[in-house]
Amino acid sequence: MERRDFLKLSALGAAGTMIPSGVMSAAAPAANASAKKSANGKINLGFIGLGQQCMYLMSSFIKMDDVQVVAGCDVYDIKRNRFEKRVTDYYKEKGMKKCAPTMYEDYQDVLNRKDIDAVVIAVPDHWHAAIAIAACKAGKDVYLEKPMTLTIYEGKQLCKAVRKYGRILQVGSQQRSSQEFIHAATMAREGELGKIEKMDVYVGRWEGKPFPVNHKFPAQEPPQGLNWEKWLGPMTDKATYFPDIDPILTPEGKDPCWGAWRWYKPTGGGYMTDWGAHMFDIAQWAVGKDGSGPVEVIPPGYSFYKNLTYKYDNGIVVEETTFDEFGQGVKIYGEKGWIAVHRGKLYASDSKFEMKVDNNEIPFEARAGHHRVFIESIKSRIDGNVPVEVGHSSCTMCNIGIIAGELGRPLTWNPIVQKFMDDAEANKLMHYQYRAGYEHLLDV
Repeated sequence: MERRDFLKLSALGAAGTMIPSGVMSAAAPAANASAKKSANGKINLGFIGLGQQCMYLMSSFIKMDDVQVVAGCDVYDIKRNRFEKRVTDYYKEKGMKKCAPTMYEDYQDVLNRKDIDAVVIAVPDHWHAAIAIAACKAGKDVYLEKPMTLTIYEGKQLCKAVRKYGRILQVGSQQRSSQEFIHAATMAREGELGKIEKMDVYVGRWEGKPFPVNHKFPAQEPPQGLNWEKWLGPMTDKATYFPDIDPILTPEGKDPCWGAWRWYKPTGGGYMTDWGAHMFDIAQWAVGKDGSGPVEVIPPGYSFYKNLTYKYDNGIVVEETTFDEFGQGVKIYGEKGWIAVHRGKLYASDSKFEMKVDNNEIPFEARAGHHRVFIESIKSRIDGNVPVEVGHSSCTMCNIGIIAGELGRPLTWNPIVQKFMDDAEANKLMHYQYRAGYEHLLDV
């Protein structure tokens, strides 16, 4: 689905916000109900999923004068305690009388609170869609960590929910609010590189592969205080607990590492969704394919194709491959030259395509530009720079690559109807059966 001029520049946020022109009015029905101010005159936020990523997000949102962090929710008690302490300590230092957030184990308790305007969702990927859809039904706006959903079907349902209930949803693809990525995409979109011919995308490797690996670890006893049944939620293929999948925390609440659930089936999509949701997102943005996608995907090792390869209807080819020493990134080739971008790095075939990237000591995940876009979107009722349809198309690109890798053969994808053409085997992999008692969570 080619959408000409799908993105246009808005004044929201320091980096500017891209707004799909046909989407702005979609949020309008809820404007009167959602633009209301909380009793304290601020936007009240609840956080669902209090792991390492949440702590970065909270450290950004909590510094905003028009935001109040009022609740936190997690199925692991140490994470709840850590969140409560850090929020309370911060507000105490600011001299606030009511400073302690209310803590919950069940996300529905957060959604049931009438005083909460929006939620920040940073749970493991298999819970993204269900909790975000529930939040839409509860009248909450949503900041949702990437990848937007675990499966393609979940993404389609979440798109329906956001528009049906008139909510603002911002996906945490924060590279869209970062200067180096904005510059690279602008060079491509405005024709400075000439006609775009090819892009290289590097997402990273786990056990030598970008794809998720099978979870085959012996079951271990979950730590006391972790509600493992609630952590698993809708998964039919129940993962066994092992320390890396959701790390055992110290009493001080220090994370020894990022949760490894992202690398394994059935709990994550490997580097394809963990970093691919960032890098494929930039690639699609750079060539005006937001809300659309490639029409063919070829797995690595098939015939003469060394790398995972995507083809668009306009002839552009995207390869997932390592291309230099800077790690995950995107390299865009045009007939007039090329430009390569990584976090904090940008270089090109000609100095006229380059820009100076400012040094920034704030961790990338905690930089406020992308989060500020969300808050301004709540106020204006205008979608931010990564609304639900954009998050879905970027996530879908990751997932069709995983499916091609699993089947080991080329696939033809139709981005308009969002299905594989004449391929029942591939279409079955667009979702998995939720276990009994959870099937209704995707109802819109």
